[in-house]
Amino acid sequence: MSATTQTPDAPASAPVTRTRRRSRRPGGGSGWLSLPVWFWLVFFILTPLALVFWYSFGYKPDLFTSVATDAPSFDRYREVTDPVFMSTFWDTLRIAAIGTTLCAVIGVPFAYWMGVKVDPRWRPLLLALVLVPFWTNFLVRTLGWQIILSPEGFLSHGLQKVGILSGPLDVLYTSAAVQLGVVYNYLPLMILPLYVVFERLDPAQREASRDLGAGRWRTFGAVTLPSALPGIAAGALLVFIPLMGDYLTASVLGGSRGTMVGQMIARQFNTAQDWALGSAMAFTLMAFVLLTVVVVGLVFLAVRALLRRARHLDLEGAR
Repeated sequence: MSATTQTPDAPASAPVTRTRRRSRRPGGGSGWLSLPVWFWLVFFILTPLALVFWYSFGYKPDLFTSVATDAPSFDRYREVTDPVFMSTFWDTLRIAAIGTTLCAVIGVPFAYWMGVKVDPRWRPLLLALVLVPFWTNFLVRTLGWQIILSPEGFLSHGLQKVGILSGPLDVLYTSAAVQLGVVYNYLPLMILPLYVVFERLDPAQREASRDLGAGRWRTFGAVTLPSALPGIAAGALLVFIPLMGDYLTASVLGGSRGTMVGQMIARQFNTAQDWALGSAMAFTLMAFVLLTVVVVGLVFLAVRALLRRARHLDLEGAR
């Protein structure tokens, strides 16, 4: 009797088992769909990076040869640590840190207003306005600021007419002009992830906070802002990493007083024809970016852990 009840169940369970085993495979058997991406990564990103990394151990043999790698050494990296070059690295790090901070200070309240306070019917229009700068070329946008900040531009004449300035505006071709340009160019990259985070926040959390007696600022600091930390971190990475390697903004608005590492690397490849030194500078810049991101990430995690610990203690004390 028992054999007659078990026999029909056996063939029915076999396909289920095969289906479960099939679903456990990585990618579910559709990994070939990622082949174009792997091809792109290997041939257009990893291979050029490996080539530049190999060049960084080379040297410039003579005036008419850009690089030679027959005697690999770390001499070019030692050359990069020269105080003249390192000052440009630190200036670039300062500009990137201040630019990222300013983008966060401007972007957080604006994204909060756009994602929480504005009527949902108007949000697509505001989002399109944020993306308007990307409709034009990066160079054209930066050249626009060159015209605005010119000593002979309309801004300079207007400030002199109202009595704010006694002479022509002297901002163009300084580090201040570069700072203004990078904030303008990279601000949308901070706003977009923050808008997504704020727009998806559950309004019930804020209402519960207010029902428990918290004011607007306390609700924003204790409920809204902690929930937006992943968006702030994503925006900071989207702004900081490309800003560290920015070449165009410093070239158009900085001149000799707003030099960044991107310009220095470009000069080694295009003007000095010293590819080995330029490659060493490029990988030193990557190390700067990676080290900064790791340090800031660790500080961020430590602050978040302290805040959670403080909340836990408050709750324990309230019981």
